[in-house]
Amino acid sequence: MFCTNCGKELIGTPEICIGCGAKPLAGSSFCQACGAATDPLAEICLKCGARLAKAEAVNISPKSRLTVTLLAFFLGEFGVHRFYLGKIGTGIAMLFTFGGLGIWALIDFIMAVAGTMKDKEGKLIKNW
Repeated sequence: MFCTNCGKELIGTPEICIGCGAKPLAGSSFCQACGAATDPLAEICLKCGARLAKAEAVNISPKSRLTVTLLAFFLGEFGVHRFYLGKIGTGIAMLFTFGGLGIWALIDFIMAVAGTMKDKEGKLIKNW
């Protein structure tokens, strides 16, 4: 396996590349199978024929966007959707302030519908 940011060969499956300091699959400049330089818009590596991973897929949360949207709509004032996303601190804050008197809950609902809400790890909630 090769780092898609710098092209350096990786041993095992490390969380961080020792060559560039980034997550190994977060980039799109190099093929993860052979380490060859690739066009960021390419879908397959021209050298080895391997399908190139999209960098955006790494930053997509496995959490359900539909679940977040429904929780934000029905229980947004209590911050239940924040607890679902792993954001315990802001969930407690919403619980005590009744969702910022509804304003914070409304903004979170709009963000959930638009797909711009993020989970605890900073990954976008995109998948319905």
